[in-house]
Amino acid sequence: MADLALNTLTTPRLHLRPFTEADASFTLALLNDPDWHRFIGDNGTRTLDDARSYLRDGPLTMYARDGFGLLAVDLTETGETVGMCGLIRREGVADVDLGFAFLPDHRGRGLAREAAEAMLRFGHEQLGLPRIVAYVAPGNAPSARLLGALGMQADGTTTLPGSTEELLMFSSVAAE
Repeated sequence: MADLALNTLTTPRLHLRPFTEADASFTLALLNDPDWHRFIGDNGTRTLDDARSYLRDGPLTMYARDGFGLLAVDLTETGETVGMCGLIRREGVADVDLGFAFLPDHRGRGLAREAAEAMLRFGHEQLGLPRIVAYVAPGNAPSARLLGALGMQADGTTTLPGSTEELLMFSSVAAE
């Protein structure tokens, strides 16, 4: 398994890197964006300490446990952190899934697509994952369109362990 905590991904406009607790301000802003609450959920993150806990219990734990996880997405030109994108291994779910979210001012510019393409390629080619899935709330048409543009196939609906919310599921299968 790759040790992504020591690696980064680079695209023409982006630098994807492991989160640190120093990313708490960005994380607090992203997790309190109204679209995050609407499409991903409100996990109660309201303070910088909450954001640091989210980072410790989420991405940082994933790096140690799985060797991959959600990465901070920085603009190469300015170094500004504008989003997150990565692979998530969820308890009780067979497939690894692709997740992404960007601050409102950085949506609609192709940044999520650029980051997600790099992450899918990394997952299939470097981690050897034969199948990667993505879950989308039914009302989140922009994310569903992006997954389709990435070549991911719609695979019906599903619910995640511990939830009753029905989500759209997409999948990407590694080229042979």
